[in-house]
Amino acid sequence: MASSCLLLLLQLLFFHLISQSSSSSLPSTPIVLPLTHTLSRTQKLKTSHRLLKGTSTLNAAVSLPLSSGSDYTLTFSIGSSSPPQAVSMYMDTGSDVVWLPCSPFECILCDGEQEPPPLASSATQFNLNASSTATAVHCSSPHCSAVHSAAPTSDLCAISRCPLDSIELSDCPASSTCPPFYYAYGDGSFVAQLHSDHLSLIPSLKLHNFTFGCAHTTLGEPVGVAGFGRGKLSLPAQLAAVSPHLGNHFSYCLISHSFKPDKLRRPSPLILGRRDNDRLNVNGGEKTTGPNKLVYTPMLRNPKHPYFYCVGLTGISIGKKLIPAPASMSRVDSNGDGGLVVDSGTTYTMLPPKFYQSLVAEFGERVSRIGKRLSQPESTTGMSHCYYLNDDVAEKRGGTVPSMTLHFGGNGSSSVRLPRRNYFYEFLDSGDESKRKRRVGCLMLMEDGDEMESEGGGPSGILGNYFQQGFEVVYDLERERIGFVRRRCDSLWDELN
Repeated sequence: MASSCLLLLLQLLFFHLISQSSSSSLPSTPIVLPLTHTLSRTQKLKTSHRLLKGTSTLNAAVSLPLSSGSDYTLTFSIGSSSPPQAVSMYMDTGSDVVWLPCSPFECILCDGEQEPPPLASSATQFNLNASSTATAVHCSSPHCSAVHSAAPTSDLCAISRCPLDSIELSDCPASSTCPPFYYAYGDGSFVAQLHSDHLSLIPSLKLHNFTFGCAHTTLGEPVGVAGFGRGKLSLPAQLAAVSPHLGNHFSYCLISHSFKPDKLRRPSPLILGRRDNDRLNVNGGEKTTGPNKLVYTPMLRNPKHPYFYCVGLTGISIGKKLIPAPASMSRVDSNGDGGLVVDSGTTYTMLPPKFYQSLVAEFGERVSRIGKRLSQPESTTGMSHCYYLNDDVAEKRGGTVPSMTLHFGGNGSSSVRLPRRNYFYEFLDSGDESKRKRRVGCLMLMEDGDEMESEGGGPSGILGNYFQQGFEVVYDLERERIGFVRRRCDSLWDELN
């Protein structure tokens, strides 16, 4: 008995020392990573950039010469080659898998889709052969089951041609690797195989055996994606497995750009870990009172699409008039239908048809007092509500572009008033016969259509990254809530660095 207790104590001491040594190199304070902004050159806008995992239906595209998309790119190192290979991927809270283009790589229907190098160059293609530590994930791995929608490991190992007796004994050979998987977004898809390797976000933060998809062929997806959604394979989930204080809390602050790359002189900060906001004064810190207070709203669990960050939206105010949202936007039912997805990988905010029509009708009535609706900019931009803004008329009538406030679900007041530039894009247009420059503004909302209903439901709307500009968006995974607070994101980057 005494020897058994002694052996147990030695085992506990051993595992304690191992855990201490494996985590001693991890930072104990939050880390800040740069998000680089990119604009697509293509004349197409995909109506749902990151929408439904596993769907084979691609949504329709509309013409939008202003810019087809706005993405934020995260760069880190992976592999054991010297030096490690640097890869750049889109940071996306609307999906839950990290995947890379792997050499040799082919992207179908990708001509003109993205910017030139570095994003679409061979420098972002991971070379498995150059890393001695890269290994294929085994068919019995929980990650293999997760990427195959929780399929039993026995089925997966059978697909990988593991002998029956080995399956029964849970002793499949190393050659029985996880079968390739298919993954679809709203605007593209890929087939990949799971691998693991060392991943370094910063020199002092290295994740061993980090699991990612290695894709040799994609459709409309020339750049990899760092999925930050709610899933076992997402980057935050894998980080939380070795460092909960870093992986269970993250935030980002997207610098406002108005589709003008020259406005972005600094990167947008991505913050991994919880900051001691009570002692910070970063144009507000975590203020719970005042005009720039941090507003939290609860996350809603989605049983069908568990990787989404869904929140409830109860309404949107145009000026002082509240337009109630449909009941489906404030909750998620047992079929996974409803709620609003907070998505860093989708540019535009999309709402259900009837709700969208009520909002644009109220907005149009207010703006028509100071400007005239124009069909020509709408036909060239793809936006549905554009107006000529006449400053003389506005001054004479005392009118202005109305404010817009989002009302989220939760206890107490969870309202977020948007800066005007987040929902009303203004530019100079010379589309009239006189060729004179006119100041034009377009509403940055889109109608989501009814494709979700035809495909069996899903989220009722998407809060895109354009609406999120100029806010620090906080994902508190421990308390299952999302927070919003106004920031000057360029100043936040300077102060945190």
